[in-house]
Amino acid sequence: MDANDDGSPARRGPAGPSGSDPGESPPAAGPTPPLPFPAVVAADPGPGPGPGSRPGADPDLGTAPGPGTAPGTAGAGVATGASVGGPRTGVAALSLRYRLGAALALAVVAIGVCVHLGMTFLHVAPANTVSKEHGEAIQQWIYPEFEQNWKLFAPNPLQQNISLQVRADVRTADGGVRTTRWYDLSAEDGRAIDGNLLPSHTQQNELRRAWDFFVATHDDENRPVGGRGALSESYLRRIVVMRLDRADAAGEGDVVDRVQVRSRTTNVPPPEWSDEQVSTTPVDRTLPWWPVPGDEARGGIG
Repeated sequence: MDANDDGSPARRGPAGPSGSDPGESPPAAGPTPPLPFPAVVAADPGPGPGPGSRPGADPDLGTAPGPGTAPGTAGAGVATGASVGGPRTGVAALSLRYRLGAALALAVVAIGVCVHLGMTFLHVAPANTVSKEHGEAIQQWIYPEFEQNWKLFAPNPLQQNISLQVRADVRTADGGVRTTRWYDLSAEDGRAIDGNLLPSHTQQNELRRAWDFFVATHDDENRPVGGRGALSESYLRRIVVMRLDRADAAGEGDVVDRVQVRSRTTNVPPPEWSDEQVSTTPVDRTLPWWPVPGDEARGGIG
Protein backbone atom coordinates (compact mmCIF):
# COMPACT_ATOMS: atom_id res chain seq x y z
CA MET A 1 0.00 0.00 0.00
CA ASP A 2 1.21 3.49 -0.83
CA ALA A 3 2.46 5.47 2.12
CA ASN A 4 0.71 8.55 0.75
CA ASP A 5 -2.60 6.79 0.72
CA ASP A 6 -5.20 8.71 2.67
CA GLY A 7 -6.09 5.69 4.70
CA SER A 8 -2.51 5.08 5.83
CA PRO A 9 -1.51 6.42 9.21
CA ALA A 10 2.18 6.31 8.39
CA ARG A 11 2.80 10.04 8.77
CA ARG A 12 0.12 10.80 11.24
CA GLY A 13 1.10 11.54 14.73
CA PRO A 14 -1.07 11.87 17.75
CA ALA A 15 -3.85 14.41 17.47
CA GLY A 16 -3.29 17.80 19.06
CA PRO A 17 -5.56 19.37 21.58
CA SER A 18 -7.83 20.63 18.90
CA GLY A 19 -7.65 17.52 16.76
CA SER A 20 -5.48 19.20 14.09
CA ASP A 21 -2.62 17.61 12.38
CA PRO A 22 0.71 18.60 13.90
CA GLY A 23 2.20 18.80 10.52
CA GLU A 24 -0.13 21.58 9.51
CA SER A 25 0.73 25.27 10.13
CA PRO A 26 -1.35 27.01 12.80
CA PRO A 27 -3.93 29.48 11.51
CA ALA A 28 -2.90 33.13 11.43
CA ALA A 29 -3.84 35.01 14.56
CA GLY A 30 -6.21 37.96 14.19
CA PRO A 31 -5.86 41.34 15.96
CA THR A 32 -5.63 41.10 19.72
CA PRO A 33 -8.79 42.58 21.40
CA PRO A 34 -8.14 45.52 23.79
CA LEU A 35 -7.91 44.77 27.46
CA PRO A 36 -10.72 46.06 29.72
CA PHE A 37 -8.21 47.90 31.97
CA PRO A 38 -4.92 49.61 31.19
CA ALA A 39 -1.93 47.41 31.56
CA VAL A 40 -0.19 47.77 34.86
CA VAL A 41 3.46 48.59 34.55
CA ALA A 42 5.48 46.69 37.04
CA ALA A 43 7.25 48.91 39.51
CA ASP A 44 9.96 48.35 41.98
CA PRO A 45 8.13 46.85 44.96
CA GLY A 46 10.71 48.26 47.30
CA PRO A 47 11.57 46.44 50.48
CA GLY A 48 9.52 43.40 51.23
CA PRO A 49 6.55 43.52 53.56
CA GLY A 50 7.27 43.41 57.22
CA PRO A 51 6.00 40.83 59.61
CA GLY A 52 2.19 40.81 59.89
CA SER A 53 1.61 43.00 56.84
CA ARG A 54 -0.85 42.06 54.14
CA PRO A 55 0.59 41.24 50.74
CA GLY A 56 0.13 44.04 48.27
CA ALA A 57 -0.56 46.65 50.96
CA ASP A 58 1.08 50.05 50.76
CA PRO A 59 3.20 50.51 53.91
CA ASP A 60 2.62 54.29 53.87
CA LEU A 61 -1.18 54.19 53.66
CA GLY A 62 -1.96 50.82 55.19
CA THR A 63 -4.26 49.99 52.27
CA ALA A 64 -3.72 48.09 49.08
CA PRO A 65 -3.26 50.33 46.03
CA GLY A 66 -5.76 49.83 43.26
CA PRO A 67 -4.89 48.79 39.71
CA GLY A 68 -2.60 51.26 38.01
CA THR A 69 -1.83 53.12 41.24
CA ALA A 70 1.81 53.67 42.00
CA PRO A 71 2.98 52.70 45.48
CA GLY A 72 2.96 55.55 47.98
CA THR A 73 -0.04 57.37 46.43
CA ALA A 74 -3.53 57.57 47.91
CA GLY A 75 -6.40 55.68 46.41
CA ALA A 76 -9.72 57.23 45.48
CA GLY A 77 -11.75 58.49 48.48
CA VAL A 78 -8.77 58.35 50.90
CA ALA A 79 -7.92 61.58 52.69
CA THR A 80 -4.35 62.71 52.15
CA GLY A 81 -4.26 65.60 54.64
CA ALA A 82 -6.76 67.95 52.91
CA SER A 83 -10.51 68.04 53.57
CA VAL A 84 -12.47 65.80 51.26
CA GLY A 85 -15.49 68.16 51.19
CA GLY A 86 -13.49 71.32 50.39
CA PRO A 87 -13.02 74.43 52.57
CA ARG A 88 -15.44 75.03 55.46
CA THR A 89 -18.15 77.67 54.99
CA GLY A 90 -20.75 79.45 57.12
CA VAL A 91 -20.57 79.20 60.88
CA ALA A 92 -18.19 76.25 60.63
CA ALA A 93 -15.59 78.54 59.06
CA LEU A 94 -15.55 80.80 62.14
CA SER A 95 -13.08 80.43 64.92
CA LEU A 96 -14.10 78.76 68.15
CA ARG A 97 -14.59 82.09 69.91
CA TYR A 98 -16.97 83.45 67.27
CA ARG A 99 -18.87 80.18 67.11
CA LEU A 100 -19.45 80.36 70.85
CA GLY A 101 -20.62 83.96 70.47
CA ALA A 102 -23.07 82.99 67.71
CA ALA A 103 -24.43 80.12 69.80
CA LEU A 104 -24.88 82.45 72.79
CA ALA A 105 -26.70 85.07 70.69
CA LEU A 106 -29.01 82.41 69.26
CA ALA A 107 -29.78 81.12 72.75
CA VAL A 108 -30.61 84.65 73.99
CA VAL A 109 -32.97 85.25 71.04
CA ALA A 110 -34.69 81.89 71.56
CA ILE A 111 -35.18 82.60 75.28
CA GLY A 112 -36.58 86.07 74.51
CA VAL A 113 -39.07 84.67 72.00
CA CYS A 114 -40.21 81.99 74.45
CA VAL A 115 -40.66 84.56 77.25
CA HIS A 116 -42.66 86.89 74.98
CA LEU A 117 -44.95 84.09 73.76
CA GLY A 118 -45.47 82.94 77.34
CA MET A 119 -46.30 86.45 78.58
CA THR A 120 -48.73 87.03 75.70
CA PHE A 121 -50.43 83.69 76.31
CA LEU A 122 -50.88 84.42 80.03
CA HIS A 123 -52.23 87.87 79.20
CA VAL A 124 -54.99 86.65 76.87
CA ALA A 125 -55.74 83.42 78.75
CA PRO A 126 -58.40 83.24 81.47
CA ALA A 127 -57.28 84.06 85.00
CA ASN A 128 -55.19 81.27 86.46
CA THR A 129 -52.71 80.69 89.29
CA VAL A 130 -49.70 81.93 87.33
CA SER A 131 -51.38 85.08 85.98
CA LYS A 132 -52.72 85.95 89.43
CA GLU A 133 -49.32 85.48 91.08
CA HIS A 134 -47.36 87.41 88.43
CA GLY A 135 -50.07 89.72 87.09
CA GLU A 136 -48.05 92.90 87.62
CA ALA A 137 -45.01 91.55 85.79
CA ILE A 138 -47.23 90.39 82.88
CA GLN A 139 -48.84 93.82 82.56
CA GLN A 140 -45.48 95.58 82.62
CA TRP A 141 -44.25 93.33 79.82
CA ILE A 142 -47.37 93.66 77.64
CA TYR A 143 -48.27 97.34 78.01
CA PRO A 144 -48.14 99.49 76.04
CA GLU A 145 -46.31 97.98 73.03
CA PHE A 146 -47.79 94.46 73.00
CA GLU A 147 -51.32 95.09 74.24
CA GLN A 148 -53.89 92.45 73.27
CA ASN A 149 -57.58 93.22 73.66
CA TRP A 150 -59.05 90.03 72.27
CA LYS A 151 -59.98 87.00 74.32
CA LEU A 152 -58.39 83.77 73.21
CA PHE A 153 -60.77 81.37 74.95
CA ALA A 154 -63.91 83.49 75.45
CA PRO A 155 -64.56 85.94 72.59
CA ASN A 156 -67.11 88.60 73.46
CA PRO A 157 -68.54 90.31 70.35
CA LEU A 158 -69.70 93.88 70.85
CA GLN A 159 -73.45 94.14 71.32
CA GLN A 160 -73.58 97.88 71.89
CA ASN A 161 -73.27 101.03 69.86
CA ILE A 162 -71.10 103.55 71.69
CA SER A 163 -70.59 107.11 70.50
CA LEU A 164 -68.24 109.64 72.04
CA GLN A 165 -68.86 113.36 72.06
CA VAL A 166 -66.73 116.23 73.33
CA ARG A 167 -67.12 119.92 73.99
CA ALA A 168 -64.66 122.56 75.19
CA ASP A 169 -64.37 125.80 77.10
CA VAL A 170 -62.42 128.19 74.96
CA ARG A 171 -60.49 131.15 76.27
CA THR A 172 -60.91 134.01 73.82
CA ALA A 173 -58.33 136.60 72.88
CA ASP A 174 -60.15 139.33 74.86
CA GLY A 175 -60.05 137.21 78.06
CA GLY A 176 -63.56 135.83 77.88
CA VAL A 177 -64.65 132.18 77.98
CA ARG A 178 -67.14 130.47 75.70
CA THR A 179 -68.38 126.87 75.51
CA THR A 180 -68.52 125.07 72.19
CA ARG A 181 -71.21 122.70 70.99
CA TRP A 182 -70.93 118.93 71.35
CA TYR A 183 -68.80 117.38 68.62
CA ASP A 184 -69.76 113.79 67.76
CA LEU A 185 -66.33 112.22 67.21
CA SER A 186 -67.68 108.69 66.62
CA ALA A 187 -69.97 109.96 63.86
CA GLU A 188 -66.97 111.65 62.19
CA ASP A 189 -65.09 108.35 62.19
CA GLY A 190 -68.15 106.57 60.84
CA ARG A 191 -68.43 108.96 57.93
CA ALA A 192 -64.71 108.51 57.17
CA ILE A 193 -65.07 104.70 57.16
CA ASP A 194 -68.36 104.47 55.26
CA GLY A 195 -67.63 103.64 51.63
CA ASN A 196 -63.86 103.54 52.21
CA LEU A 197 -62.32 100.32 50.94
CA LEU A 198 -59.15 100.84 52.99
CA PRO A 199 -60.02 102.75 56.17
CA SER A 200 -57.10 103.58 58.42
CA HIS A 201 -56.44 101.91 61.75
CA THR A 202 -56.81 105.31 63.43
CA GLN A 203 -60.29 105.87 62.01
CA GLN A 204 -61.46 102.43 63.07
CA ASN A 205 -59.87 101.89 66.46
CA GLU A 206 -58.16 104.93 68.01
CA LEU A 207 -61.18 106.50 69.68
CA ARG A 208 -62.86 103.19 70.57
CA ARG A 209 -59.71 101.76 72.13
CA ALA A 210 -59.08 104.95 74.10
CA TRP A 211 -62.58 104.75 75.58
CA ASP A 212 -62.23 101.05 76.39
CA PHE A 213 -58.94 101.87 78.13
CA PHE A 214 -60.62 104.58 80.21
CA VAL A 215 -63.60 102.41 81.21
CA ALA A 216 -61.33 99.52 82.22
CA THR A 217 -59.31 101.75 84.57
CA HIS A 218 -62.17 103.74 86.20
CA ASP A 219 -65.15 102.88 88.35
CA ASP A 220 -68.74 103.95 87.79
CA GLU A 221 -68.01 107.26 89.51
CA ASN A 222 -65.24 108.00 87.01
CA ARG A 223 -62.57 107.59 89.67
CA PRO A 224 -59.29 105.99 88.55
CA VAL A 225 -58.59 102.44 89.71
CA GLY A 226 -54.89 101.57 89.85
CA GLY A 227 -51.89 103.40 88.50
CA ARG A 228 -53.03 103.31 84.88
CA GLY A 229 -56.09 105.46 85.49
CA ALA A 230 -54.19 108.74 85.10
CA LEU A 231 -52.53 107.42 81.94
CA SER A 232 -55.89 106.58 80.36
CA GLU A 233 -57.22 110.07 81.17
CA SER A 234 -54.20 111.72 79.58
CA TYR A 235 -54.46 109.50 76.51
CA LEU A 236 -58.17 110.21 75.95
CA ARG A 237 -57.74 113.93 76.64
CA ARG A 238 -54.98 114.29 74.05
CA ILE A 239 -57.07 112.54 71.41
CA VAL A 240 -60.14 114.73 71.87
CA VAL A 241 -58.05 117.92 71.96
CA MET A 242 -56.41 116.96 68.66
CA ARG A 243 -59.84 116.26 67.17
CA LEU A 244 -61.08 119.68 68.32
CA ASP A 245 -58.02 121.31 66.77
CA ARG A 246 -58.72 119.60 63.43
CA ALA A 247 -62.30 120.87 63.57
CA ASP A 248 -61.01 124.38 64.42
CA ALA A 249 -63.30 124.47 67.45
CA ALA A 250 -61.33 127.23 69.20
CA GLY A 251 -61.12 129.58 66.26
CA GLU A 252 -58.48 132.07 65.26
CA GLY A 253 -56.53 133.42 68.22
CA ASP A 254 -58.49 131.46 70.86
CA VAL A 255 -57.21 128.61 73.04
CA VAL A 256 -58.91 125.49 74.38
CA ASP A 257 -58.92 125.81 78.19
CA ARG A 258 -60.69 122.59 79.24
CA VAL A 259 -62.66 119.74 77.70
CA GLN A 260 -65.52 117.47 78.69
CA VAL A 261 -66.28 114.03 77.25
CA ARG A 262 -69.52 112.08 77.32
CA SER A 263 -70.56 108.74 75.91
CA ARG A 264 -73.90 107.50 74.69
CA THR A 265 -74.41 103.72 74.78
CA THR A 266 -77.26 101.99 73.02
CA ASN A 267 -77.80 98.23 73.08
CA VAL A 268 -78.11 96.48 69.73
CA PRO A 269 -81.67 95.13 69.45
CA PRO A 270 -81.93 91.32 69.31
CA PRO A 271 -83.11 89.60 66.12
CA GLU A 272 -86.80 89.04 65.57
CA TRP A 273 -86.60 85.30 66.22
CA SER A 274 -84.99 85.81 69.65
CA ASP A 275 -86.98 85.94 72.91
CA GLU A 276 -84.33 88.10 74.57
CA GLN A 277 -85.58 91.39 75.99
CA VAL A 278 -83.06 94.25 75.79
CA SER A 279 -83.60 97.91 76.55
CA THR A 280 -82.75 100.16 73.61
CA THR A 281 -82.90 103.38 75.63
CA PRO A 282 -79.58 105.27 75.30
CA VAL A 283 -77.48 105.58 78.44
CA ASP A 284 -75.31 108.70 78.79
CA ARG A 285 -72.12 108.94 80.83
CA THR A 286 -70.68 112.40 81.28
CA LEU A 287 -67.15 112.85 82.57
CA PRO A 288 -65.95 115.82 84.62
CA TRP A 289 -64.18 118.76 83.01
CA TRP A 290 -60.50 118.18 82.36
CA PRO A 291 -58.15 121.18 82.24
CA VAL A 292 -55.91 121.21 79.20
CA PRO A 293 -52.20 121.87 79.88
CA GLY A 294 -50.67 124.74 77.95
CA ASP A 295 -48.41 122.46 75.91
CA GLU A 296 -51.46 120.51 74.68
CA ALA A 297 -53.77 123.42 74.02
CA ARG A 298 -52.41 123.93 70.50
CA GLY A 299 -53.39 120.60 69.02
CA GLY A 300 -52.95 118.10 71.83
CA ILE A 301 -49.24 117.46 71.29
CA GLY A 302 -46.94 118.25 74.18
